[in-house]
Amino acid sequence: MKNKIRILSLDGGGIRGIITCVILKYIEEQLQKLDHPQARIGDYFDLVAGSSTGGIIVALILFPDETNKAKFSIQDALDLYAKRGEEIFNVHFWEHLLNPFGLFKEKISQKNIEKQLDEVFNNLELKNLVKPCLITAYDINSRKAKFFCSHEAHDGLENFYVKDVCRATSAAPTYFEPAKIKSLYNQEFILVDGGVYANNPAMCAFAEARKLDFSKILNHPDKVDFPNVNDILMVSIGTGQVLKPYTFKEFENAGKLKWISPLIDILLTSNAETVDYYLQQMYNDLGPRNQKNYYRIMPELNNASPEMDDTSVVNIEALIQAGLAYIDQNRQLLTDIAKKLIKNK
Repeated sequence: MKNKIRILSLDGGGIRGIITCVILKYIEEQLQKLDHPQARIGDYFDLVAGSSTGGIIVALILFPDETNKAKFSIQDALDLYAKRGEEIFNVHFWEHLLNPFGLFKEKISQKNIEKQLDEVFNNLELKNLVKPCLITAYDINSRKAKFFCSHEAHDGLENFYVKDVCRATSAAPTYFEPAKIKSLYNQEFILVDGGVYANNPAMCAFAEARKLDFSKILNHPDKVDFPNVNDILMVSIGTGQVLKPYTFKEFENAGKLKWISPLIDILLTSNAETVDYYLQQMYNDLGPRNQKNYYRIMPELNNASPEMDDTSVVNIEALIQAGLAYIDQNRQLLTDIAKKLIKNK
């Protein structure tokens, strides 16, 4: 019997990606206890997908070392968000004064995030990531979804610098201006955050997996080619449940300006919920054993802010605590995931 295809899908959410890192860190620690003391979570999945902040985490956990294994631990990713987040999302006083609440131009200068991404990824190319990946963006010029896939990057046409991929997937409208990037074949793209259509990219990852011959791509004869839902172990992680209510009284006479921020919030949340609904129904139709191979992890934010750019020390600590609270309540679930990842290596 062939091993299942293990898919990890990571939602967008800006600085709330800290929650994702905290939960992945616990799973990685279980892998280290149960399988290998130097285990890296990037080596335990066959396809990894991400949107926005999730896309950046994907690039970090698939960053290659000199032996083409995953170089970074989840702690490295967590350090990036906790230590560099303030520099990425910092809004200069004069910028804020001239551009209150991001009404007249993008809320955050792209220079900060581009500087941080360049320092982390330098000239690493998409084709060199250690496992197949799918990172989302949206092409506002040609008006279509753009998927960055490392397994399609070897012909040159679809190869990019990883720092440019991360810049594109995190170009959240109203936060950053669109990313203007070129492939290594010199084709130009104008891109925004993939979260505008796939803030939860799990369904995109499922569709991508269906067309891949994993035994050849991974050089692993025990892996299933062109897997169906029975052949897939799916772990999908969100960046915190946002349940901010909006009342009729607030919006009965609201114009376009007042709707901008709530509409983005509603679209991102509803997109993630819809994808989860589709996958739940697909797995519910399977046998009792395979029904349990879909995991949707969505922690409560508790005291943390739902804002994607709140990098205050208090909020970063609250995000970490939100992740730890989920772990405390779901230790067995996360350990079971680690065991299944090892079983299907």
